[in-house]
Amino acid sequence: MFSRIKFKNYNYLLLFLVAAAMTVGIFVINSADSYYTSRQIAGAVLAFIVLIVLAFVDYHFICRFYVIFYFINLGLLAAVLLFGENVNNATRWFTIAGITFQPSELTKIFMIIFMAKFLSRAEEKERLSKFSTVMLFGCFLGLPLLMIFLQPDLSTSLCITMVMITMYYLAGLSYKAIGIILLIIIPLVSVFLWYIQKPDQKLLYEHQVQRIMSFIYPSEYSDDNQQQDNSVMAIGSGKLTGKGLNNDSDATVKATKLISEQQTDFIFSIVGEELGFAGCIFLIALILTIVLQCIRVARRAKDRLGMLIASGVACLIGYQSFINIGVATALLPNTGIPLPFISYGLSSLISLSVGLGLTMNISMQHRRFY
Repeated sequence: MFSRIKFKNYNYLLLFLVAAAMTVGIFVINSADSYYTSRQIAGAVLAFIVLIVLAFVDYHFICRFYVIFYFINLGLLAAVLLFGENVNNATRWFTIAGITFQPSELTKIFMIIFMAKFLSRAEEKERLSKFSTVMLFGCFLGLPLLMIFLQPDLSTSLCITMVMITMYYLAGLSYKAIGIILLIIIPLVSVFLWYIQKPDQKLLYEHQVQRIMSFIYPSEYSDDNQQQDNSVMAIGSGKLTGKGLNNDSDATVKATKLISEQQTDFIFSIVGEELGFAGCIFLIALILTIVLQCIRVARRAKDRLGMLIASGVACLIGYQSFINIGVATALLPNTGIPLPFISYGLSSLISLSVGLGLTMNISMQHRRFY
């Protein structure tokens, strides 16, 4: 369980970067709403402990239970659909002893572990580009995605899909297979966009259709873009250096409550308004450096399994950050997904810490240079 670890390879830089990101998150959340500060601090401490502990557990040992993790994941997703708490017409959370937990956040890491093992075994057997393997991949991915979609949580479904597809490509999927898949997917996307505009469409909820349409036709759905418009206004008002953290003057978007639940999905608007362009660039650079460190670990991983896990974690942090910041700056359709390490939420912190703990362990083992 510990025999393959090289402690001299401990990635102190990655540990420091994660601690710095969590610290920035605490300060920004405190500025958004101090009610959540103590909870975020407790969550960050717990997440950091999880990260450090998992860094010393051999990832090969953890991946032995990949099938169990998959079914635990399905069980949690089924349970939240049946017994979860409904908030704003969405059933995504459990509340136990005053602590709110979102199973779909753990799905991200469970699926990275499961697919890393599945794809590495397929690659070993030289079956990665076989039609049967592609179909199995789709089935294993499709079931949890369907359960998340039914919550409904379209943004998390899309983020997980992007991570899994990238992992499949990195595992060594042939370009011939990629071409065939694209020839199938591109027409399907076109048909999907045409179909959801029909009055009697059954695929998406009405609010999901409105968000997509408001992005494609902003002038016709101006009322649905107010949250994003206010976010862009807040970010722009910060100018170069911002208005300062904990600024409660009436001249701030935060004080006027123009953005609801700003400590979660639109936390980047707080960064832009109170820390300015400089603060935004610093935060993006910090997250990008964490992603690059994960990629560095993946490139030096001992085996295909380690490479896929570290790559999956890098993709998760990178894609999720891109979606969150893209929504806050109106570059993408309005959807709810937390900004890694920065947004309020215990589930997201724990999920990311599990992934980063595995990545730290991969970096501590014998490395292969390319």
